[in-house]
Amino acid sequence: MSVSESVEVTGHLMDSGILSRILDDIREYDGDYVIDRFDVGHEASDISRAMIVVTADDDESLQRLLMRLQTRGVNQVDPGEASVSVADLDGVFPDGFYSTTNLATKIRLGGKWLDVENPEMDCGLIVDGERVYTLPMSDVKVGMNVVTGASGIKVTSPVIEKGSDSFGFMDSDVSSEKPQAVLVRQVADGMREAKAAGKYVLWVGGPGVVHTGAAPAMVELVNAGYVDILFAGNALATHDIESSLYGTSLGVDLAMGRGVEHGHEHHIRALNTIRKQGSIKAAVDNGVLTGGIMHALVKHEKRFVLVGSVRDDGPLPDVYTDVIEGQRAMRAELNDVGFCLMVATMLHSVATGNILPASIPLVCVDINPATVTKLADRGSSQAKGIVTDVGLFLEQLALELIPGYRRG
Repeated sequence: MSVSESVEVTGHLMDSGILSRILDDIREYDGDYVIDRFDVGHEASDISRAMIVVTADDDESLQRLLMRLQTRGVNQVDPGEASVSVADLDGVFPDGFYSTTNLATKIRLGGKWLDVENPEMDCGLIVDGERVYTLPMSDVKVGMNVVTGASGIKVTSPVIEKGSDSFGFMDSDVSSEKPQAVLVRQVADGMREAKAAGKYVLWVGGPGVVHTGAAPAMVELVNAGYVDILFAGNALATHDIESSLYGTSLGVDLAMGRGVEHGHEHHIRALNTIRKQGSIKAAVDNGVLTGGIMHALVKHEKRFVLVGSVRDDGPLPDVYTDVIEGQRAMRAELNDVGFCLMVATMLHSVATGNILPASIPLVCVDINPATVTKLADRGSSQAKGIVTDVGLFLEQLALELIPGYRRG
């Protein structure tokens, strides 16, 4: 026997295409729908509202459909009370657990709405007294109270005001044909807004920052206070340190743009030098590492989290080789982040997007359009992309943010 539930969604439903995606989701999950009411805003700045009756074959299918729709900001008209089950295995959620979104979330328990701490997609919800927080599957412990089903849960999507001068600047998810100077200025404005609000600017970087010759520009951005936290892999830090020690990146002379004799050895010798010191900070403190991005971060006491992969050489002693420990270290740095800029890395961009709340403005810059579209496809709906050369972008960003900056 089929079961139904009334749901509602508000926002710029027409021009954003969100309503079409909601209806596609219902059909994809073998459900059906009737649009019960649709109030369309008359002006571009007006919010629209739709009420939809969704139907599924059974309650389990309906609960899964409702969870999916909440990733689009859809809520039950009458959400009721949340249900809770106790975990009976470490690292395993109870059956029917609520799969979280990265949207601001509330749950209702005992007739009271409680805010969910640290919204993050693809986690479970843990109830501890009147505290509710997201937790990845790997961290759940026996005896924890875990929310099950989609009842008693309400999400709120961030709404970008049309015509606003704030950071909600890009109408499209990926920008490749808009004037780059305008895009750079708007990214700079977003970073300034975050700093003015007392928030941190998080950078996610790949080795292309070094390969394209943009490391000096990023060093100046660190010096100017626009890089508070860096997430990266072994490669960015290694090639940055190689550049500082040998003037090359993967054996290529960055000043001349050509390979040098024995240059293929430089990255592994750079790794060995830092491993001998015990850490990047020790290499800076001991005068072994005297320049580059990592030197600037240490000098200004900025935080960085380096998480490795199976292909890493060395790796550097600061690199997390256990990816679960690396994820935990990344999550620990997200408090008070107000803006995130991702440059020249697909894997770390997707990984970071997976743990960021949707409320944090996020821009991904890459020469490859697939990188910036994949981020949104993986659920980071707030992600905006700029398809361009990272080296040129960072030079222009430094010119925009730093008075008197001169190209390196």
